[in-house]
Amino acid sequence: MKKPTLLIVFLTVFIDVVGFSIIFPLFPEMLDYYLELDGKDSLIGSLVAWLEGFAGGDKNAVATLFGGVLGSLYGVLQFVFAPIWGAYSDRHGRRPTLVFTLGGIVLANLIWVFAGSFALLVLGRALGGIMAGNISTASAVAADITSGKNRASGMILIGVALGLGFILGPAIGGFAYGWQLVEPGGAVAGLALHPFSGPAIIALAIAGVNWLLVIFVLSESLPPEKREQHPAKRGFNPFAKLKHINLPGVARTNLMYFAYWCAFSSVEFTITFFATETLGFKPMDIAWMFVFIGLSLIFFQGGVARQLIKRVGERRTALVGVCCTLPGFLIIGNATTTEVLYGGLLLMTAGSGMTMPSLNSLVSRYTPADRQGLSLGVFRSLGSLSRAIGPIMGGLLYWKFDSSMPYWVGAAFLVVPFFMALNLPPVPDHDDEVSSEP
Repeated sequence: MKKPTLLIVFLTVFIDVVGFSIIFPLFPEMLDYYLELDGKDSLIGSLVAWLEGFAGGDKNAVATLFGGVLGSLYGVLQFVFAPIWGAYSDRHGRRPTLVFTLGGIVLANLIWVFAGSFALLVLGRALGGIMAGNISTASAVAADITSGKNRASGMILIGVALGLGFILGPAIGGFAYGWQLVEPGGAVAGLALHPFSGPAIIALAIAGVNWLLVIFVLSESLPPEKREQHPAKRGFNPFAKLKHINLPGVARTNLMYFAYWCAFSSVEFTITFFATETLGFKPMDIAWMFVFIGLSLIFFQGGVARQLIKRVGERRTALVGVCCTLPGFLIIGNATTTEVLYGGLLLMTAGSGMTMPSLNSLVSRYTPADRQGLSLGVFRSLGSLSRAIGPIMGGLLYWKFDSSMPYWVGAAFLVVPFFMALNLPPVPDHDDEVSSEP
């Protein structure tokens, strides 16, 4: 494996997660800021009015749903474009695809820096979601430079990047908000700096470094002779692309991944509200809780999963992961003390740390070399769709029913990947040599 290439893969995935999560701690302040700036007759005013009618005037529920809408916009566009970028990279190469998409992420963050109106903020998030679909291409690069036997190691690196991104993304957003380039009350409409420009500048700098590394350091990982010679019909319908991945094991693994991430993202999104309401957590308590989640993910993905996959394989490791996650959800949803909550979080992160890299590796190993981009693109796009659905589902269950309901429903969702894991087909012994038929 080429270390510079893997570093760039790591950064690309890390930036994707940071771009998705850096805005999380800013939602309440953004809601108040842009509503005051643009007025009630603006885009955000209409959105808030609709959310208030839906949430019955509950301010906390409105803020939660507002965050879910912005997060879902990013996730839905990733869902649409991940297989498109992946398929494009199968045909034209990984490097040009990453050069273009990372350049788009740089532009998206630049728009955010100067988003002096809610419309510009939405434009930047939309462009970021479109271009962040390149995580499928980054995963394909990792698959290109690893063999079937050590494929899981490359995918575990991606898992570590995901965990680290979820730690540092919200942390960067929260701490950088204190770096005020303008006074919170000094709102200027139009193309201008704003109170959230600090986090945006940091996101811009990270994306810029990654873009330059791709341009000047990254070598092409997919030689012309291995590129797809009979590409599937192009289009912007991600569901249609599922039909072109008619490979044993891939469809079942994709369904496992989708169901698992819907449940996980639903729980993850509501944990902050649950801990605040049930256990009286303060902002610093919440920060330490997410640090614990992120560090646990890194430990289990980077250490435990690697060894377990070597010993028992990806299928059994995924099954063990699901079996850990399910009771973790139930413990969290019924936690009445901090110790019980952290016990549930440990089980949840242990399960995720084993399940996610296993499923990632399985999809790659089920897929021939010339279709890695498309296959991993569909896989990642389903993850993005679940990240769009999960927070909204969790928020609705939390505010409309009961604070423990997202965790019971999440546990029920995990029954699907459990039975799917029991019936996965064998992994090809020589998957690197498998050829694709048109």
